[in-house]
Amino acid sequence: MSEHESEAQPAIEPAIPSTTDEVSSTTRRTLLKAGVAAVAITGFPYVKASDKLVLRYLGTAVNQDKAIGEKFKADTGIEIQYIPVTTDEVTKRAVTAPNSFDLIDTEYFSLKKIIPTGNLLGIDVKRIKNADKITTLFTKGEVNGKKVGDQGTAPKKVMFLEGPKSKKFSATPTQYMTLIPTVYNADTLGIRPDLIKRPITSWSELLNPEFKGKAAILNIPSIGIMDAAMVVEAMGIYKYPDKGNMTKKEIDLTIKTLIEAKKNGQFRSLWKDFNESVNLMASGEVVIQSMWSPAVTAVRTKGIACTFQPLKEGYRAWASGFGVPSTLKGKQSDAVYEFINWFLDGWAGAYLNRQGYYSAVLETAKANMEPYEWAYWMEGKPAEKDIKSPNGDLIEKAGKVRDGGSYEQRLGSIACWNAVMDENEYMVKKWNEFVAA
Repeated sequence: MSEHESEAQPAIEPAIPSTTDEVSSTTRRTLLKAGVAAVAITGFPYVKASDKLVLRYLGTAVNQDKAIGEKFKADTGIEIQYIPVTTDEVTKRAVTAPNSFDLIDTEYFSLKKIIPTGNLLGIDVKRIKNADKITTLFTKGEVNGKKVGDQGTAPKKVMFLEGPKSKKFSATPTQYMTLIPTVYNADTLGIRPDLIKRPITSWSELLNPEFKGKAAILNIPSIGIMDAAMVVEAMGIYKYPDKGNMTKKEIDLTIKTLIEAKKNGQFRSLWKDFNESVNLMASGEVVIQSMWSPAVTAVRTKGIACTFQPLKEGYRAWASGFGVPSTLKGKQSDAVYEFINWFLDGWAGAYLNRQGYYSAVLETAKANMEPYEWAYWMEGKPAEKDIKSPNGDLIEKAGKVRDGGSYEQRLGSIACWNAVMDENEYMVKKWNEFVAA
């Protein structure tokens, strides 16, 4: 199960059309009317609306946004059919049934399981109009020329394939990408500043006895254990060579630390569900916990103080992207490339940025946002006007600054990435011992 996914509840705000001006798609519409079914002069595919194409989009409910599907259909006439499943099921289907979908939206950490099967094609960057504008966080592991932490499955480690049908990752950039990024973010602890009443600057605070019975940790093993590892390092107990790929001894040490804290009554809850995390925080039963950015937003929209707290040790990051099954051919293949190109064109990017996520191509997203929105969400500047979610809910009043500051500040402070460890089975077994303790 994924970082930004709960068992049944989407961690994204409700999907409703954006309020900003819609981008002109004159070129695309002209081509549609002209019935160009193959490839436009630019080399990018456009498809006849009259063909009534339907793309089967496999992914988690979180990323399958109704408004995005509706806008794409309005612009191109192509329908998106969402197939919502859990993160684990996305991986399973990619491995066992690649002909059951036309497009996959999966996490980068799942690629180590999927790519060796040969079930995903390398995405030809020559057919992706904005490929050269995809953030360097993915292609080089850098933000504005500065290297970021790459423990765990950093996208740059699994971003490229040696060839279009290769089952091996390339250590250097090639013409073939594994996935085109959809959404990504960098996560930290959520706190109730009104109830804590002092600065919180370190992951170690999660196990501070001061918050006994008022702390909570996320009960999704592969992510929860990385949050725990951030705490163990911050407490000075141990420094991991790679928090995203622990040895059995390192897993034992991490779980032992958690069990001791649990037996001492540190945790009010081990939460699995997005809404549960919101309710724990909103009620004040918990004042510090593992949290996701949209959950913090959900608490704030109730008029309750909640901070997505930047910490000196940095963030745990995650990322998803679009992949293309090796079974894809002809018109369906052209339509998938059309969707990916449309997705990077800016409307979808702006829509996601307004929810507190980050988009793959910043330049086109910026062109689809109001200057004051971009300044708040991406530049860390005080809001010139009230900041609203895509469905019009007030997120922040004018004058406020986004938690974690600018894109460069937050994503430049990544310490590790979501991963699946080599010792995953052992880790899950040990994690279950912690839950049962």
